[in-house]
Amino acid sequence: MSFLGGARSSAPAGGLNSDKIEMAITELDTITDFFNRMVSSCHTKCVGTRYTEGDLNKAEMVCIDRCVAKYNEVQKKVGEKIQSRGAASAGGGGFGL
Repeated sequence: MSFLGGARSSAPAGGLNSDKIEMAITELDTITDFFNRMVSSCHTKCVGTRYTEGDLNKAEMVCIDRCVAKYNEVQKKVGEKIQSRGAASAGGGGFGL
């Protein structure tokens, strides 16, 4: 809970640190957006429009498992690329444009 000001020494005397709360809200919004996009994309790709059974069949489960793994891997690579570009621009390197 120290991220939200659980450590009393870093929190203002009047309450929680509003900057940290704002950062937490932004992070939650980002993660929620990522999850919703992943679910929508993988559902469209892997699950048929006609529901003939109550559960996913083996092919659908395998497809969803692979789709989620690929989606997470791409998200990780994009995040690393953004961080490296941010570090390069902070060092004066810019975006290479």
